[in-house]
Amino acid sequence: MRQDVKKIRNLLKKYAKLKRDLTAFNQVSSPSFDGVSSHSSRNGAESRLINHVDLSYQLKEVEDALNAIDDPQYQFILHDYIIEKRFSRNEACNQLSVSVSKFNYLKNRALEVFKLNYLRTL
Repeated sequence: MRQDVKKIRNLLKKYAKLKRDLTAFNQVSSPSFDGVSSHSSRNGAESRLINHVDLSYQLKEVEDALNAIDDPQYQFILHDYIIEKRFSRNEACNQLSVSVSKFNYLKNRALEVFKLNYLRTL
């Protein structure tokens, strides 16, 4: 697999993990701020809020790039096959009614299109 395609695929896997982390963060109760001053410049609640904002921003960049893709086959490959891992490669081939070699071509093309869209969001 080409190095740039591998990097984009890893970014999408990281996106899936970030999305789970952000969901878990949102399920934790809201931090409370007390009037006691801290010896450090940041308290734990502030750090968690900053981390939340950073995760949200990273997710938005990826989601914007994904939403800019019009091709339904590319959307299926990126979302259902790579990010959500709902299908094995053979199942994905059956869903798209394509051979394994055609699927690999479409997957690499979908990753390239995503990469171009993602670079535009930066």
